Amino acid sequence: MSHSGSGGLDSKIAGCLLCVIRSLSVCGALDEGELRELARLSQRVRFGSKMPLFAEGDHSDAVYNVSEGTVRLSKLLPDGRRQIVGFSLPGDFIGVAPGGFYGISADTIEPAMVCRFMKDHFARFVESKPHMLQRMNDFAQQELILAQDHMVSLGRRSAEKRVAVFLIGWRNRLRVIGRAAKTVYLPMSRQDIADYLGLTVETVSRALTKLERDGVIVIVPGGVRLMDARRAEALAAA
Repeated sequence: MSHSGSGGLDSKIAGCLLCVIRSLSVCGALDEGELRELARLSQRVRFGSKMPLFAEGDHSDAVYNVSEGTVRLSKLLPDGRRQIVGFSLPGDFIGVAPGGFYGISADTIEPAMVCRFMKDHFARFVESKPHMLQRMNDFAQQELILAQDHMVSLGRRSAEKRVAVFLIGWRNRLRVIGRAAKTVYLPMSRQDIADYLGLTVETVSRALTKLERDGVIVIVPGGVRLMDARRAEALAAA
């Protein structure tokens, strides 16, 4: 993990003003003056692959805005198994904990860059910014809707349809951050996908193989290529 705050305040402000994902993040609600104010509170931190940002049960002392890479969000079940509750992409704001402790763990799947804000300083900043609070609430509502959709997906769909839902949903999220492509980039492992979908890794592999055999996808290094996107979308919607 490395900190990139040594270039001084001017470079931090410039980084905020030029940030390519600002319009997608909570910072998008701020004008230039407010952004300069926020930059003073931020610390840009680079993480290597498979490094923790915070762990479930830790004291929640900071919040994070993902600016590069993919972050895995997980929770330990009572029996010791891991449930992945989501994957964060650039523009996502994570680490908000209503109590004094993180309810989930976050770690990087690949090298990532985040803007870290100490919780107390950030809370004081947003207190006087109702438009930013509103944007944060809007983001929280979107996350809640996604979580509810995910729960419905787990309860009612076959393994093949769950995998199709995941692939189409992930493709749509990549599209939002300007990474639309016929090949859907999958930085996470099949085990990660299985833990997210409530399946075994063998079941996920079988579902991907069937989708490939049916001509819906082609499995390629680092992801899958959608050969029949309409059929994948129909499976996801079923």
